[in-house]
Amino acid sequence: MAQPARRREPADEDVPLDPIAVERAYRRERARRRARERRQQETTLARFRFYAVMLVLLGGAIALLVLVWHEVQHLFGL
Repeated sequence: MAQPARRREPADEDVPLDPIAVERAYRRERARRRARERRQQETTLARFRFYAVMLVLLGGAIALLVLVWHEVQHLFGL
């Protein structure tokens, strides 16, 4: 029957930790998180701008339609 694999205890000299590398990794992860949050915020703002412009265009189109209809009624006596 197979024996379970032995767990090897990591010795301190097996994993050399470079404090500068650790700090660099933290900075990189913080920068990635800030970039991701900035991208999400920009997407939200772009969506808001799109709907605001569409609303303004729709309002302008409706106003133009009402003015044209009023002029057509006035000219043709409808």
